[in-house]
Amino acid sequence: MRGEDSQVFIDEFGEATLRIDAPESSIGKWSGKLPDRILEFWKDEGWSAYADGLLWIVDPDDYEDIVDEWLDGSGLDQIDAFHAIARTAFGKLYIFGESTGQSVTINCVTNSIFALPRNLKKRDQRGLDISVRSFFCTEQKACDLADEEGKRLFKRALSSLGLLAADEMYGFEPAIVLGGKMQLENLRKVKLDQHLTILRQLAAPNMPFSGVDIDSLIQKP
Repeated sequence: MRGEDSQVFIDEFGEATLRIDAPESSIGKWSGKLPDRILEFWKDEGWSAYADGLLWIVDPDDYEDIVDEWLDGSGLDQIDAFHAIARTAFGKLYIFGESTGQSVTINCVTNSIFALPRNLKKRDQRGLDISVRSFFCTEQKACDLADEEGKRLFKRALSSLGLLAADEMYGFEPAIVLGGKMQLENLRKVKLDQHLTILRQLAAPNMPFSGVDIDSLIQKP
């Protein structure tokens, strides 16, 4: 029987459209680093794609280098240890901090790191549980992108370009940071790790919390 978090998530996104079982060794490795609610979801559902690949629950190990690249120079790595727990078809990464919870989102398409200072503070177990439950209440529309005319892109990209593999995403060419437009005809199916690395190399990410005193948020021993 599914846990409450899993059921809420499945009610919104439907059953997995591609599933990779999470091995016990990986679940054990992340015990104590990620909340039990996340690990229980892995046991129930694995690392899987939902809504035809709109959102993917991922193995954090596969994204450690990418997360490090994008957070480099942001100061966030001084606040907490961050790991990717999910990503969208367009390369938006949901990042979970070991002590701050789901406090960071990297929107690679728009070259931005979103984190509110009030969320970058150490949480107790109850706070971490609330953060996890909030993530599992994510809505499909929050994972999609809109084009220049405000029309949602995912279903049209799926129809035009086909299903994504676990190592693929829909990327814009030319990149938005280089002046490209969010239009269907500019989307390509690309290798996720290569594309996100290239996007990071094109420019330093915009950080909406710029100007916040990072030192004041660093967890003191």
